[in-house]
Amino acid sequence: MTLESTIKDMAKAAREAAKKLVRVSTGQKNAALLSIAAGLEEEAAFIKAENQKDLARAEEMGLSSAMLDRLAIEDTTITSMVNGLRDVEALKDPVATMGPTWIRPNGLQIARMRIPLGVIGIIYESRPNVTVDAAGLCLKAGNAVILRGGSEAFHSNQALAAIIDRALNKAGIPEKSVQVVPVRDREAVLMLLNQETFMDLIIPRGGEGLIRFVVENSKIPVLKHYKGVCHVYVDADADLDMAQDISFNAKVQRPGVCNAMETLLVHQSAAESFLPVMAKRFTGAGVELRGCAETCRILPDIKTAQESDWSAEYLDLILAVKVVEDMDEAITHVATYSSNHTEAIVTRDYERAKRFLREVDSSVVLVNASTRFNDGGQLGLGAEIGISTSKLHAFGPMGVEELTTTKFVVMGDGQIRV
Repeated sequence: MTLESTIKDMAKAAREAAKKLVRVSTGQKNAALLSIAAGLEEEAAFIKAENQKDLARAEEMGLSSAMLDRLAIEDTTITSMVNGLRDVEALKDPVATMGPTWIRPNGLQIARMRIPLGVIGIIYESRPNVTVDAAGLCLKAGNAVILRGGSEAFHSNQALAAIIDRALNKAGIPEKSVQVVPVRDREAVLMLLNQETFMDLIIPRGGEGLIRFVVENSKIPVLKHYKGVCHVYVDADADLDMAQDISFNAKVQRPGVCNAMETLLVHQSAAESFLPVMAKRFTGAGVELRGCAETCRILPDIKTAQESDWSAEYLDLILAVKVVEDMDEAITHVATYSSNHTEAIVTRDYERAKRFLREVDSSVVLVNASTRFNDGGQLGLGAEIGISTSKLHAFGPMGVEELTTTKFVVMGDGQIRV
């Protein structure tokens, strides 16, 4: 069997599974989620052993430290996957739920019913935990899914796929509801992107290069998230101790992820007192600072920022810093360089907080909290399929409800149109 026929057969099988999934009960779906979670705990040693094979190969290939961090499966990773599945199991099943009903003058009763999207393809790099998160969320939302992880995570993903498959069979879930592409060949991605007859949506997760490749080559609608250029703005009257903690967490807690802060904006009236203390804390953690002219005046030992730094997603311990004249300049800077991912303001002024929330056009905007909270699990979604920075059909972290759409349902009593 050729690779092309393998991928086409997977897509056809997923479409058939999706048709059957609409008849699967919430209880069956929940049982499958809990069974996957139990399998992860029982097979933890095996999963980590397979992951070590991937890590060894990745190091030989010279993958970056950020990629290695995303690839690694540790005990905490397994615990996170297990907890995510249990959180999703506890969520209300969105399928077939009804919105408000309204009645037309002719007596027709009209409402919207929530339904699955159908067949979803997930294409992602590193992060084998995506295999479990995506499978769980798609299953709860009644979608069939084809998962194509990066070649660097091949052994990890195949181990996880086996656990998922056993759990689905045990719960009586239709065969092929969750499939993992069983080859490393990059051509499989192109072939998957051509299955518009059988698939409804593609969600890429990874670096900007992967996402642009998917967008340029897909015949299927793509949910986009190119990169995370996230900002924290320290306002004139911010609590500077709070601003320190938020800024440090946003940059240092896990720098290799899309919701880490990449640019720090500081109001000019706070800069002289805030930046020297903040810089000492950052440099103590190994953060390289690159500043505008005013920042370099206050912190003469740091590097001068170039124009390219303002739009950079470093995914590393590097931070661009700019002193701004006022909130207008801060909002303009964000609008110019942001990737519409995550922005935060630190302020004690209620009206300025409201203005920032209203005018900043990103998928998650926070007041007095770290950008690291732009995460489905942290926002109460159980887990996430990814973070959309496009507005159709979802914006921000995508949980179970975002993996559904609605159709109109109309109840009549013999009405005809005249």
